[in-house]
Amino acid sequence: MFEDYKVKFILYAGILLAMFGAAGNYLEIEPVHNLFYLFAWWAYIFIADAVIYHIKSDSLIVSRTEEFLVLAVWSAFIWFIFELANLRLQNWHYMYVPSDRTLRWTGYLLAYATVLPGIFETMELLETFGLFKGVKTRRLAVTPALLKKTQLAGWVLLALPFIRPRYFFGAIWIAFIFLLEPLNYRLGLKSLLKDLEKGEPRRLALLPAAGLICGFLWEFWNFQAGAKWVYTVPLAGNWKLFEMPAAGYIGFPLFAVECYVMYNFITWLRRGKTWEEAAQEPLPEIRPKPWFLIASALILLFTCYIAVRAIDSHTVRLYLACL
Repeated sequence: MFEDYKVKFILYAGILLAMFGAAGNYLEIEPVHNLFYLFAWWAYIFIADAVIYHIKSDSLIVSRTEEFLVLAVWSAFIWFIFELANLRLQNWHYMYVPSDRTLRWTGYLLAYATVLPGIFETMELLETFGLFKGVKTRRLAVTPALLKKTQLAGWVLLALPFIRPRYFFGAIWIAFIFLLEPLNYRLGLKSLLKDLEKGEPRRLALLPAAGLICGFLWEFWNFQAGAKWVYTVPLAGNWKLFEMPAAGYIGFPLFAVECYVMYNFITWLRRGKTWEEAAQEPLPEIRPKPWFLIASALILLFTCYIAVRAIDSHTVRLYLACL
């Protein structure tokens, strides 16, 4: 019964956010116009979750609220990693950002907290609609040699963008797939390699599809918003769809896979418990030490603080004096 109230609440909240955000953006009412991206994404996440629940009586926010909140926090952390990488890559910058620090930092956190929930809600929505259901492939033989080579490739892909960013900037969007997926497999966490080992590629097909949809929505809503990011991607050509060079849309499907792999690795801290419906029980063989959990929390906070400071100093190109 409680879940019935929760799903109604998030559905109505999503609709109100969508209506309020659209009206405020159209009429250029501040700070709604400036922060329209936040209204659009949170409305989408809430409505998508309500739709999923109405179809299968289970959803991330309604049925696994704690997992949703944990996911949102780590979503911001994961995106901050890419913001720090961008200090070297210089692939995007921000324009028309509020000069008020409290509003600006709150906006950063709320925006980046939507990245993983947006991808995974979209993935679950596509799964609920039956996309790629029953797809099978030949089983992949996952050997120790394959895991070592994959991880080595990950280290190379992670290093190249920092060594020659002009030519290898795109490698940052796949490096963590190769670097962390072998670890997920070895640690007994959720793993795409395990799926392929069973001949079950559905998750690996759903993630890129969700990434492409989210990529379009990221760029579309960013284009409409007052505060926005602008790309300075080398070698990408002049043809754009919204702010993104058309060739850049190739990266969104890969980024969705990377986010999934990165978050699965982080779930080691919670003994493998993750956002997915079938992964709600802690794994008995995983028992992180208390000091490790404390250290991880401190790293999360320190990374977020350093990242927002770095964004303010190096990535924001134009501030708005007041809203």
